[in-house]
Amino acid sequence: MARELKLMKGNEAIAEAAIRAGADAYFGYPITPQSEVIEYLMAEKPHERTGKVVLQAESEVAAINMVYGAAGAGKRVWTSSSSPGISLKQEGISYIAGAELPCVILNVVRGGPGLGTIQPSQADYFQSVKGGGHGDYRLIVLAPSSVQEMADYVVDAFDLAFKYRNPVLILSDGVIGQMMEKVYLIEQRPRLTDEEIKQRYAWATTGKKDGTERRVITSLALKADEMEAHNIHLQKKYAEIEANEVRFEEFQCDDAEYVFVAYGSSARVCQKAVQLARNKGIKAGLLRLITLFPFPKAEIGRLTGQVKGMLAVEMSSGQMIEDVKLAVNGRIKAEHFGRFGGNIPTPDEVLYALETQIIGG
Repeated sequence: MARELKLMKGNEAIAEAAIRAGADAYFGYPITPQSEVIEYLMAEKPHERTGKVVLQAESEVAAINMVYGAAGAGKRVWTSSSSPGISLKQEGISYIAGAELPCVILNVVRGGPGLGTIQPSQADYFQSVKGGGHGDYRLIVLAPSSVQEMADYVVDAFDLAFKYRNPVLILSDGVIGQMMEKVYLIEQRPRLTDEEIKQRYAWATTGKKDGTERRVITSLALKADEMEAHNIHLQKKYAEIEANEVRFEEFQCDDAEYVFVAYGSSARVCQKAVQLARNKGIKAGLLRLITLFPFPKAEIGRLTGQVKGMLAVEMSSGQMIEDVKLAVNGRIKAEHFGRFGGNIPTPDEVLYALETQIIGG
């Protein structure tokens, strides 16, 4: 398939890629540093290109509930926001997960807590992978580390969302969203017709017509046994996702004695730190996480039999490190290094942390 080459911001790339992926609708609300998403969509007028609906809702709460409605009709629908806006969407996200509906959510993370800063952060890890709203639910979480992956992962996210009837979160940050890089874009894919949706998705509320069986979507079950049975069903689905959808990338791990564990923009920093370490004779490698849920527990467990220590690098006070330590299970040393408040670690800082906290610690 031919791919078109463009120079784009990450926020622009994901917006264009979603159009080309055959998305039916986008509902959102502006907030820095992701406002370019809705600005690009408005400027491109995808309703004239593909018939895609783009609407600025009156609030983040309204936007996520519009996603809920469109997803219930079997539409390929998505939304985007940044940290405080994603917090406002949490009730709706829980409803969508409880109703087992497919959708895509983009979080271009900024520093917090509170209104915080418009600078980049990775402090939304807990909210993203543990289920930030109420109830026992999980999101599939993809973590791009380049503009190309912003474009690629929105296509993957729609596929995963419909495969498992589950919301998929793309966890980006202000670095990836705002930076400009070359990106290859896929050719335009057609949107499904209402009749194709009706035939393909037996759960979709396409309307009761010509004697068609009435389809009902809800996350409500007033009887405890019914709610328990639904939760057991959901947990089985999440276990299936954990068994089949783990994604990661290794960089110079074959002979590594020490490994950085990182995702997103922190992984870009760590890749340079690996090179600096190798120049000093330190056999370092990088395990870049692509899925944060499902978390690559097995791969970290495998590496514990090879390496002497791991350093989890993240732009937070330490969140992902908890999952790394659980996977390590005390077999080797695992420590955290992070900058937060909007600061981005440098490769030299990361290498120094490896030398002092892991090698010499």
